[in-house]
Amino acid sequence: MFAQALSNWLQRRGLHFSWVIVTLTFFTGLSSAAALGLPGALLQPLSREFGWDVEQISSALAVRFALFGLMGPFAAIFMERFGLRNVVVTALTLVAAGMALATQMTQFWHLVLFWGIMLGVGSGMTALVLSAVVSNRWFDSHRGLVVGILTASSATGQLIFLPVGAWMIEHMGWRMAVLPVFLACAVMAVAVYLLMRNRPGDVGLAPYGAAPGTAPAAPAAAMRVTLATPFKILAEASRSSVFWILAGTFFICGLSTNGLIQTHFISLCGDAGLGPVPAASVLAMMGAFDLVGTIGSGWLSDRYDNRKLLLMYYGLRGLSLLWLPYSEFTLYGLSTFAMFYGLDWIATVPPTVRLTGATFGKEKAGMVFGWIFAAHQLGAAVAAYGAGRIRTLLLTYNPALFAAGAACLIAAAIVMMIRKPAVAGAAQPAAAKAA
Repeated sequence: MFAQALSNWLQRRGLHFSWVIVTLTFFTGLSSAAALGLPGALLQPLSREFGWDVEQISSALAVRFALFGLMGPFAAIFMERFGLRNVVVTALTLVAAGMALATQMTQFWHLVLFWGIMLGVGSGMTALVLSAVVSNRWFDSHRGLVVGILTASSATGQLIFLPVGAWMIEHMGWRMAVLPVFLACAVMAVAVYLLMRNRPGDVGLAPYGAAPGTAPAAPAAAMRVTLATPFKILAEASRSSVFWILAGTFFICGLSTNGLIQTHFISLCGDAGLGPVPAASVLAMMGAFDLVGTIGSGWLSDRYDNRKLLLMYYGLRGLSLLWLPYSEFTLYGLSTFAMFYGLDWIATVPPTVRLTGATFGKEKAGMVFGWIFAAHQLGAAVAAYGAGRIRTLLLTYNPALFAAGAACLIAAAIVMMIRKPAVAGAAQPAAAKAA
């Protein structure tokens, strides 16, 4: 009732309800990103309180990243079967509960359950697959820009919550730092329940950018799917070399972002004598640059060769990571790193989504991208655990930084193996073909 009334009110003023869906999705992603990012600031506080070493804590966070990614293909199925609203509300409830319950943990398995399993499953249901589904269902034009905006929500979540969280950890304890994230997830669960709808037809609209005169689509019946459907889609997609190139490069994307920098950057700065609040402020600076870079990437992906955009993004990220150990962790050095690394932190997502849609079609894009995103988070899990293991054994993160930087340069090279789409930069690009 609230959604239909708001849609009618906006329509009388020349505004499309799809932008309300984008707003809800943006703040949902923001809240989930804050929940995913905060544990990275807690490696040392948890270690001091419970006696767990960095490797142990990293292993629990690696479970979170793996589940975060593996939920992607099944999240797309759940969205088809149960609707966007039900899936998002359930996911936000899981994340909020996991954050709150962790404040009462006393044993290591509690950490694995609350911040590994619950946070991983909940955030995975509202991950980048949600952005891909929303952009494909609610928009016939500006899809790249929408994906860029929604992807940038993770940077904004980090921008808002991490410095505040680091300050609260230092002055009020880590348990109080969890409270803002819990409240954000709870508020968004209520907002989504009241306003989120599954498709434009549910409020009597055609997708944004549909041809003039297009009749509103009738509300769609739930798609007949089973838990086997994602595996059938995977079997079909795996016959294309484009799928493997995108999955492989996205594995490297996750390895070099969420798993390495998001999880270990504050601990890395601590090794160099930088406190958690200044380190979190550098991460926030990266988030500010990424907010600009990812939205800009969405705009560029609607207009230019997405392969060349990915070449530039991965190349720039790789060089940034290779340079970080030599930055001496000064204000100038870290600011320079934050700018160049931040501009393309997750700017890779809009071109990857566009290439996925161009290759596999609108109807399958969400589920195929779910598998590609699973590869991203498996890469993140490898780096989250691997970098912690390296730090425990060698007392330095430098080998992990060098390995991730080299991997990004490899990704920059192999992405050009995808054959250029027949119509580059078009709103509805032709299907890409494997090289």
